[in-house]
Amino acid sequence: MATPELTSLRSPRVTAARRLAKRSFRGKERRFLVEGPQAVREAIAHLVEVYATPEAAARHTGIVEAARASRIPVLTASDDVIAEMSDTVTPQGIVGLCRFLDSPFEEILRARPRLVAVLANVRDPGNAGTVLRCADAAGADAVVFTDASVDPYNPKAVRASVGSLFHLPVATGVPVEEAVDGLRTAGARVLAADGAGERDLDEELDDGVLGAPTAWIFGNEAWGLPEATRALADEVVRVPIHGRAESLNLATAAAVCLYASARAQRAPTGCRSVTGT
Repeated sequence: MATPELTSLRSPRVTAARRLAKRSFRGKERRFLVEGPQAVREAIAHLVEVYATPEAAARHTGIVEAARASRIPVLTASDDVIAEMSDTVTPQGIVGLCRFLDSPFEEILRARPRLVAVLANVRDPGNAGTVLRCADAAGADAVVFTDASVDPYNPKAVRASVGSLFHLPVATGVPVEEAVDGLRTAGARVLAADGAGERDLDEELDDGVLGAPTAWIFGNEAWGLPEATRALADEVVRVPIHGRAESLNLATAAAVCLYASARAQRAPTGCRSVTGT
């Protein structure tokens, strides 16, 4: 087995990588870390360097070969070095240093998106990453993180996205008013997802209006959307609770709403809810 090239925890590379755990340093350097073979594989087009233990490099030869074919340096590192770079309790032996990949909001609008998720005041990185993953799975055209939301490059958000961060355009730091105005001007109907909504998702489906280009606004995990944000939307829509559950968490509600829109947009003659009469 080859001797690791990086063994000192005081190495400038290790120190620089570890600093990226803080949002301020990520923003300054416009760099972030991804951990594990799946995330590194998905991030190939955005990688600056790859660090792997000799064992991980031997186990994931496809990733190493793809990185080197793209002229991305691959450095072997000791277990201690990888653990120092990692944010997880049990590192998987491979870490990638990536460039920021957010898209300008204006560029997203020029593409006339049909389905967009807007995260307004979403603070939990795990929830944010999961909503991003749901948006990707539902075939959304973009995800917009408002200026009051968590950083999508937060290590927990990156992990929770399970590679989806690299699959669709993501805009960051957009004021919610600007996001709503821009998306509406681009032709999208703006819906705020909130448990206190006057309309429910079944009504939207039954009325056949979800097939139009739609931007869904999802709010904070604990207190939802403030009145000022709800007032910006064309409609405030709740997910109907047919059983005895008090509510749905953010990621689950987002998945239901995004998939309802995706189904309606793909239906040749509209879409009715499964609970409709």
